[in-house]
Amino acid sequence: MTAPNAYFSCSNMHSYYGESYIVQGVGFQIQKGEIVALLGRNGAGKTSTLRSIARLDAPKLKQGEVWLDGQPLHTMSAYQASRLGVGLVPEDRRIIPSLTVEENLQLAQIEKPIGWSIERIYDHFPRLAERRKQEAVTMSGGEQQMLAVARALARDVKLLLLDEPYEGLAPVIVREIEKILQKIKAQGFTTIIVEQNAIAALHLSDRALILDMGEIVFDGTAKEVIENSELRQQYLAI
Repeated sequence: MTAPNAYFSCSNMHSYYGESYIVQGVGFQIQKGEIVALLGRNGAGKTSTLRSIARLDAPKLKQGEVWLDGQPLHTMSAYQASRLGVGLVPEDRRIIPSLTVEENLQLAQIEKPIGWSIERIYDHFPRLAERRKQEAVTMSGGEQQMLAVARALARDVKLLLLDEPYEGLAPVIVREIEKILQKIKAQGFTTIIVEQNAIAALHLSDRALILDMGEIVFDGTAKEVIENSELRQQYLAI
């Protein structure tokens, strides 16, 4: 195996959900510091693609290679990929509800390598600083989403995977999350964002990938998608 030149690369990736053939030969590359929106209709394979990259579907990845910073993710377990720097923020957030904000962040830093310090996280997420002693279960959906993103940054993240970060949030909270993600973008994190709110994701991103029936049907700039109404209507229904 020879690592590709790109910072992140996946090629000929095939994966399954049960008996369903979801990801059908997906391949793309990302340069360090790029933010890429992975878009498509419901059922197109977006979340399955993220989970395959993060190795959460490792037994179901039947074919293909996935590389990050010269390391073969496709040979790793989910735990190994996480230690290498793959930070997945899943749609269901998966924070520990019985722990406080600070305890959730501390738990993320039990093992090295660690990323942002807790105080640095509080500088970027002032609402979490206000609620550091509050149990996560008592927080709003938007606050829990902030905590899920912050917990990923508490690790030494090389590739940040955001799965539906605006899902179920009120517009005012979406705007607040957008501001936080803009700050994260300014820090140079390499990021893949899956989001049904395609326009919001495109305004945050440098590039866009569109999935349809488990295959990449478009790979270009975010601006191209924003300006191409025919493309958006055909594949995104917007």
